[in-house]
Amino acid sequence: MEFKLQNKKDSFGSDSDLLVKAKVARSEIQLLAKYVEGMGHLGVVTTTDRMTGEVVIQTTRFCWPELEKLLSKLPLKIIYL
Repeated sequence: MEFKLQNKKDSFGSDSDLLVKAKVARSEIQLLAKYVEGMGHLGVVTTTDRMTGEVVIQTTRFCWPELEKLLSKLPLKIIYL
């Protein structure tokens, strides 16, 4: 079976990448990273400033709605920047 892309916007690539800036308590950075890691394919957490608790969540625009919903249920205070 041959698969043809109809539109570049619909293809996987840089147009689907999403970086979400957020802030959590410094002591909860590792916990957030472990939670997101445990969610499998939905995203990756990178610490950008460990002193202030700023992180970037790397995900895609396709995965973000599900990841955002799951993150809202965690016992963490996450502030999106």
